[in-house]
Amino acid sequence: MKRFYLVPISLLLITACKSKQEPPKQNNGPQSIVVDIMIATPQDMSNSVEANGTVVANEYVELHPEVSGRLTYLNVPEGAKIQQGTVIARINDADLQAQLNKTKVLLEMAVKTEERLKKLLAVNGVNQADYDVALNAVNGYKADMAYTQSLLDKTVIKAPFSGVVGLRQVSPGAYLTPASIIVTIQQVEKTKIDFTLPEEYSSLIKKGNTVDVQIDAIKKTMKKAVIVATEPQVNANTRNLKVRAMLQDAKVNPGAFVKIYLASNKDQKAILVPTSSIIPDDKNKQVVIVKGGKAAFVNVETGGRQSNTVEITKGLKQGDSVVVTGLLFARPKSQLKIRGVKTLEQLAF
Repeated sequence: MKRFYLVPISLLLITACKSKQEPPKQNNGPQSIVVDIMIATPQDMSNSVEANGTVVANEYVELHPEVSGRLTYLNVPEGAKIQQGTVIARINDADLQAQLNKTKVLLEMAVKTEERLKKLLAVNGVNQADYDVALNAVNGYKADMAYTQSLLDKTVIKAPFSGVVGLRQVSPGAYLTPASIIVTIQQVEKTKIDFTLPEEYSSLIKKGNTVDVQIDAIKKTMKKAVIVATEPQVNANTRNLKVRAMLQDAKVNPGAFVKIYLASNKDQKAILVPTSSIIPDDKNKQVVIVKGGKAAFVNVETGGRQSNTVEITKGLKQGDSVVVTGLLFARPKSQLKIRGVKTLEQLAF
């Protein structure tokens, strides 16, 4: 009789122990994505345009000889300032001098012949045709002398304006051609800034307007430049407009890179979001907002840009909760868990 009751009781004990050790069933529902948001609020936006510029010397020239020949004289004080008209170099002109002297002798003989025939013509001692030939010879030799003298002038290279001489590229005795560069001369007392802007900002470009120029990226040194001219034609490839401004009270090496900041007519209020919160696709730009605790992807249109922010002109309204972190994990209608509310200042980096 004892064995009849022991078996059921032991089975009940084992079953009870197993039921206590079984873990509860896991909840396999969707997990919430942890994100940070910012509240869309109109903020002050400085409507300035940033462009890249290049410093250009007020005057710049590469000095080349106009004729080929051996360099017989060279006066290049490297790095020094010279005055306009200073002789920089001379090319061997011995053959041209000889040609000029020969033509002078022939001209003297032709002049004497013309004068003698002119006297004879006055008394009908010679016909008009003979006199015309003599007069033509005189004029021909004069023209030859003028041509030879022009070639002689080309053998002398002078400074076309006052400026600073660069590094010489040739040595005395070298054979030069018109392709040879002797030296460069630049006017660096005044410097110009060349930069380009998209054509949409052409209304902001007016002669006499002032722009800010950052001439030192490390020290953030800012100087003023006055717009002096614009290229009348927009570049057909880039749709950019080329602008030139004269830098005021600043010494910068020509060729240096500078930043240009062009202020618009007035500042304005705009909804700004971090650039990193914009999701581009093939046709649209999107941001993620929180709606009913879930992610909603909204198409937006952008306007002006600043260093780390972009203006939203359409698609957002004041008070929208814009997701600024965790964007990679967000999907349409996915559950979101807000960790914190950020400001643009906190998001700036």
